[in-house]
Amino acid sequence: MRRIGRFSLRRVAVRGPSMVPALRDGDVVLACGWARPRPGSVVLVRWAHRPWQLSVKRAIRRQGDGWWVVGDNPFGSTDSRELGAATVLATVPLRLWPRPKRLRPAGPPA
Repeated sequence: MRRIGRFSLRRVAVRGPSMVPALRDGDVVLACGWARPRPGSVVLVRWAHRPWQLSVKRAIRRQGDGWWVVGDNPFGSTDSRELGAATVLATVPLRLWPRPKRLRPAGPPA
């Protein structure tokens, strides 16, 4: 996992509907670069084919040098189903705004 900054903490604004219902457009989350992702964790990722874009997704499984990640909302998410495995930069354990909440790992996908 690559570091996301000098102190490995970053506030990230969520854009779009891909993580509904866990996260919504405009939510602000805390990304932690030192925590290791696990299946079900919410993570901050970068795509090889879109290096300028950071995305918040749910980790499903390790795949090669990256992770297979998907959005919680399959109808509003561009994710590993279209872009392949992603590089995980950080885990996202907390929503900071508008209602602070710990984000727990989800169970295996159905």
